[in-house]
Amino acid sequence: MQNFILDTNVLLHDPTAIRQYEASHVIIPLKVLEEIDRFKRELSERGRNARTVSRALDELRKQGRLSDGVTLEHGGTIKVIFADENDPFAVGLPADDLILKMAMDLKKAQPDERCTVVSKDINLRLKADALGLEAEDYENGKHREENEIYTGQAVLEADAEAIGSFATEGYAVVQGMEELSANQYVTLKNPNDPKQTMLGRYDAETRRVVKLLTIGDAGTPITPRNREQRFAMDALLNDKIKLVTLAGKAGTGKTLLAIAAGYHQVMETKFYKRLLVSRPIFPMGKDLGYLPGTVEEKLDPWMQPIHDALALIVHNRGGSGPSRKGGDLLASNPLIDVEPLTYIRGRSIPNQFMIVDEAQNLTPLEVKTVITRVGQDTKIVLTGDLYQIDNPYVDSLSNGLSAAVDKFRNEALASHMLLTEGVRSDIAEKAANLL
Repeated sequence: MQNFILDTNVLLHDPTAIRQYEASHVIIPLKVLEEIDRFKRELSERGRNARTVSRALDELRKQGRLSDGVTLEHGGTIKVIFADENDPFAVGLPADDLILKMAMDLKKAQPDERCTVVSKDINLRLKADALGLEAEDYENGKHREENEIYTGQAVLEADAEAIGSFATEGYAVVQGMEELSANQYVTLKNPNDPKQTMLGRYDAETRRVVKLLTIGDAGTPITPRNREQRFAMDALLNDKIKLVTLAGKAGTGKTLLAIAAGYHQVMETKFYKRLLVSRPIFPMGKDLGYLPGTVEEKLDPWMQPIHDALALIVHNRGGSGPSRKGGDLLASNPLIDVEPLTYIRGRSIPNQFMIVDEAQNLTPLEVKTVITRVGQDTKIVLTGDLYQIDNPYVDSLSNGLSAAVDKFRNEALASHMLLTEGVRSDIAEKAANLL
């Protein structure tokens, strides 16, 4: 069986990682446990994960000595190893270097078995490679390449008759749609006349490509400026779709579209009782009590993009004008609320339009925590830029937003759209592409 040596950041990223390697030896250096112990007192999600790891290992300890190895239910084993106290080279080594030394010692002691260092630290993986050790990033689930990120849309060929039928009947059955995911958006294009196109959404229940919602009749305060935004707005306004994920670079309109759709369905159609907007205050769960001021004053710098979007939307609806701050709108309107994700655990949130901005900075477990708070008749929207990540424990593929897209891809209650066309300004679009 293969040996997998787990780094501290792997366990902090996913405390269930010790059970993800079937029919293999999972090895945790004692130094890693010491680092876990330093984090377990934090009131953050990282602290909760550290405590979860400690409790899981304590339960396994009851089955046998971790130093000898404990057999797991899937046939593999887990073992805690420590450096030889008599080895002068192990004294005073930094944690990363000690992990690498222990991996090299294990490889020499068991040359017939593969030994892989698993870490989310790129530099540690580079060091391992330089030392001739196998190293890999941790992924909970199937491996994906960056160019395989689901875009949420596809182009299918349709003849003039099919496009004409789609325009009159509101649906079409075309070749190739059997390979589409639930609620994937479709551009029907006539190969004989490229200018003849129609936009639709694949309905997995009826197995048809159906028409999009008519935005003009909906009266939303923001008009989509391109095809991707048109697809996104359809998902945001469709009450059958309860989870919407919007990903894209800066300036593509993710947050503005989500807030506009939520504002419309709370303030105008009154389909939802409240608009709830939240952003992770990184790191998620950081105690705001150590900062001066009230909760509103502490949140204001983090929520300024939300305030800007609200001010623009109200101005577009003939409101009090762009000079009025978004924070003032929040203070005067009980139907719109901005809250930190810090306090979301244990809650049930019914009949609300909920937006989680900057969701790419959350881990998959944090996103699970958020989505499982959704109550009856609530719609949740996750937005984020997969390439602007501040959390050192996730990357463009392992973050919570990517995990939600991947896991809900074939669910009829979910929809995703990857926005690529910048609409903020010409200079913003150039900066997003060139810098």
